[in-house]
Amino acid sequence: MAESGLRNKVVIVTGGAVVSTMSDEQFDSVISVNLKAVFVCAREVVPHMITGGGGVILNASSVVGLYGNFGQTNYVATKSAVIGMTKTWARELGRHKIRVNAVAPGFIATEMVRQMPAKVLDVMVSHTPLGRLGQPEEIAEAYCWLASDRASFIAGTVLSVDGGVVIGT
Repeated sequence: MAESGLRNKVVIVTGGAVVSTMSDEQFDSVISVNLKAVFVCAREVVPHMITGGGGVILNASSVVGLYGNFGQTNYVATKSAVIGMTKTWARELGRHKIRVNAVAPGFIATEMVRQMPAKVLDVMVSHTPLGRLGQPEEIAEAYCWLASDRASFIAGTVLSVDGGVVIGT
């Protein structure tokens, strides 16, 4: 059994030693933003989409929702759950002419990512078969395409926009 100070926390162990813990508050805040907010938004918009004759819901997942990642239990859980909701809603809402898909970005050159140590960025790039970080505009283009009529027969899909990282790891 875990020490009483570690109860109700996700514990990350490396080489037999506890290297980090996550509090309930840290866990719950990511669940609220990345998972519950997706559900609440869909719950509010779907009735209007049904009465309006259809539409498109596009969710934000992540490649880590497909393969996991060290130290990101709560984040990975939310992004995996978004994939499950996307597939479920595509099945449930398709008859109402509502398409539901998700985009799963890989390592994207955002301000946050650019602030990471060069050593970490080099590892990210080395795991990406295309050998570079993606650009935010490339993610935006994926969303625009999925929202367009050119993707009118695509539903329940998770589009990895990741430079091949999922197949390259």
